[in-house]
Amino acid sequence: MGRGRGGNGRLAPPAWLTAGLRPAPAPIPWAAVVRASLALSLPLAAGLALDRPAEGALVSMGALSGVIGDTADAYRMRIFNIAVPQLFGALGVTLGTLVFGQGWLAVATLTLVALASGMISSIGAVASASGLLLLLNAVVGAGLPMPDPWWKAPVLLTLGGLVVLALTLLGWPLRRVAPERAAVAATYRTVAELYEAAGSETYQEKRHAVTASLNQSYDLILARRTRQHGRTSSLARLLAQLNVLIPLLEAAPAADLRVRLHGPLPPAVATTIRRLADAVETGPTGRPDPELPTAVRPAEKAVEHALRHAATVVHEDEPDPYNVDDRLGRPAALTVRARRAARTMLLSAPSWRYGLRLALCIGLAQALVSLIEVPRSYWVALTVTFVMKPDFGSVFSRAVLRAVGTCLGLVSAALVLAEVPRGWWDVPVMAVLAALIPAFSAKGYAFQTAAITPVILLLSDTLNQQGFDLVLPRLYDSLIGCAIALVAGYLLWPESWHSRIGDRLADAVADTAAYVDRAFGGPADAGRLRARRKLYRDLSAVRSEFQRALTEPPPTGTRAAAWWPLAIAVERIVDATTAARIRVAHGAPPPDPAEVTAVARELRELAEGLRGTDTLFAVRTELPGDDEGVLAPVRQEVRAARAIAGPELR
Repeated sequence: MGRGRGGNGRLAPPAWLTAGLRPAPAPIPWAAVVRASLALSLPLAAGLALDRPAEGALVSMGALSGVIGDTADAYRMRIFNIAVPQLFGALGVTLGTLVFGQGWLAVATLTLVALASGMISSIGAVASASGLLLLLNAVVGAGLPMPDPWWKAPVLLTLGGLVVLALTLLGWPLRRVAPERAAVAATYRTVAELYEAAGSETYQEKRHAVTASLNQSYDLILARRTRQHGRTSSLARLLAQLNVLIPLLEAAPAADLRVRLHGPLPPAVATTIRRLADAVETGPTGRPDPELPTAVRPAEKAVEHALRHAATVVHEDEPDPYNVDDRLGRPAALTVRARRAARTMLLSAPSWRYGLRLALCIGLAQALVSLIEVPRSYWVALTVTFVMKPDFGSVFSRAVLRAVGTCLGLVSAALVLAEVPRGWWDVPVMAVLAALIPAFSAKGYAFQTAAITPVILLLSDTLNQQGFDLVLPRLYDSLIGCAIALVAGYLLWPESWHSRIGDRLADAVADTAAYVDRAFGGPADAGRLRARRKLYRDLSAVRSEFQRALTEPPPTGTRAAAWWPLAIAVERIVDATTAARIRVAHGAPPPDPAEVTAVARELRELAEGLRGTDTLFAVRTELPGDDEGVLAPVRQEVRAARAIAGPELR
């Protein structure tokens, strides 16, 4: 992947360098915009009214952390996502305040905090946000003078998070539908869109949207269930309504193949699914029988059977709460999950590897500012923290996007610091700048950085009173931090240059082989359905890993681009296998066991070959079997996948 040429013939930057600079087509979250504006401007106004602007700025800093972390949908999860990281942030600022101005003691302390932060981040989403706030606030506490006594800063920062939490909870009584129910209804609507896209080029895109929506719905319901004793009828109903989507999803690949061969599906299919979504969201109003044309082909019978079963369950008066297969198993006790999390953090090689990378970068950043006379240079370590955050994607692309976003943010900050007088004018300016954070965050990392930078600078100026003199030092500090992250956090680590996408793709191919074996080995069971959903979830993770790798410079980005068609081919193999199984379940002749074994063997050979090569070459492979049999589409997709693979994969 080299440089491209623009429409005027001039050389254009490579795609991996500019991918993050294109704004994502995401809607503006207006509720979050209003909440951020109030959460950051009200503390400033209160501080000015009480003649304590520094304390007000600290509360706004805590609110900024809460605004960034408020990413969940369900209110219970939002409380958890905001409150828990704030506790870690309070601990971080306390540690930073205690070593402020202590030279090498501060270097050692922040390095250890970075190691703990990196390892904590490997546990999960909330732990990742907690680790981020732990390190960020430790860096701020070690770099900025905090008001005495030592406990005041953590209390004020935590108060800022509580302000965001309070503003969030104000909308709870106004929420018309429980978030879990709304999520399940939204999943039904994505399934309707999937059936409308059957046979078109957008089918795969819609299927990915269904996978993401289904995962979110299951995660929300599981999170709610872990906080309840026993199983309530409302939760059992949601689980039952979500589970009956699985047969519809299994029938979708068969429907896609049917549309390609015989024409479009009846519009009543998507219409019926949308009516079921309305019934899930607002409650059933009866038990209407779906108005569907008579099914003739196996795929049509599968869709009809799945729709009628879904309609029965959605309109069921009272599902048995102890006879609901939630496909997730019973949640482990809190103590068991805590032990698992601790084991993941302490014994996982990736956990230690990321913790050591982050500790090395923070140690270098803090040592540099301790050796060089740079006033208020906490921004170097702050930049390293944001760039090295694992959840945001490629370290390389984040460093580039952070530098670009900081430059854009500093331009607006320079205008504010140069033209707006300090004092009460800070309140409306902060209200406007804070509102941009959630709006820009939805567009991408560079845009989020551009929105956050002037807010942090304005709050820092309230504490430092340096005015316009802050702008250029912060630019230099940001560039230094990006350079440290690129060298010590990226270039020095072999895994940055030898991506594991091949191994992950090989695992997905091996799991697909096992799924082919199991798909035709007997009647449907919950184990096979769970295995299929896990396989689609794993394929979604592989796709995310590829998308991250595509933003890396060569050779990683080039290799990911070369292997991307193979990742798509594996997804199509899974779809074709599911379609074949559904057709067999509804009347099509079953395949010869020898043919199933041959297809699975070809996939296992492909998986083993992927583990031992970094290069793909075009080859052709023939599979045994009748080209008119039920496995013909599967064998066609396997041939296409192996046609991408190298000669050594034959």
